[in-house]
Amino acid sequence: MHFRKVKALRYVYWQDGQFWLGHLEEFPDYVTQGESLEDLQDHLRDLHTDLSGGQIPGVRRLAEMEAA
Repeated sequence: MHFRKVKALRYVYWQDGQFWLGHLEEFPDYVTQGESLEDLQDHLRDLHTDLSGGQIPGVRRLAEMEAA
């Protein structure tokens, strides 16, 4: 039996009027929206698939490194 490891996606979100907006923490330049929080999460999952799968050229990412 094979188990697929589920990756947790961290995201930032807020409500603006009737819409929920947000972006993936790893890709802060790509904002999406939904009609509910659940809808926003679905859009964020789709966005992650596109951004991490190479369908969108020139993707800018957020990274972290240690300083000396």
